[in-house]
Amino acid sequence: KESYKDRRRRAHTQAEQKRRDAIKKGYDDLQAIVPTCEQQDFSIGSQKLSKAIVLQKTIDYIQFLHKEKKKQEEEVSTLRKDVMALKIMKVNYEQIVKAHQDNPNEGKDQISDEVKFNVFQGIMDSLFQSFNASISVTSFQELSACVFSWIEEHCKPQTLRDIVIGVLHQLKSQLY
Repeated sequence: KESYKDRRRRAHTQAEQKRRDAIKKGYDDLQAIVPTCEQQDFSIGSQKLSKAIVLQKTIDYIQFLHKEKKKQEEEVSTLRKDVMALKIMKVNYEQIVKAHQDNPNEGKDQISDEVKFNVFQGIMDSLFQSFNASISVTSFQELSACVFSWIEEHCKPQTLRDIVIGVLHQLKSQLY
């Protein structure tokens, strides 16, 4: 007859064996699931990796997946913003088309695209020249400070108005 102590020891041994089998199965499952653990030596078939390597490769793979997920979330966010901008542009173009269809004769005396471009170019050139003369790129901190002070000084409505008027006068003298 088996003693109480022997039964306890046998039950403990079985429980311990069950625990080790569960751990072994867990490592085997990880090695099968994690792509970087799938190292095969074709001459001897699948090769078993050590538990430490399986854990490290699993950690590395999870970190990789987290980075990929973050990248994809940022890409989705960017695409959502792009979609919203395109929807706004679509509505604006639809309004322009509708306005043109409602009154097709309006705009016959419109300014040419070349003149519009010249106005835009003149304004941008003027702003760039003042920006280039005012901004220092010695350090990021200095660049940031310069940009903010340039915006405060050169992008006031009155200053922008004066630039536009100056460009228009210059183009008017060139055209006439």
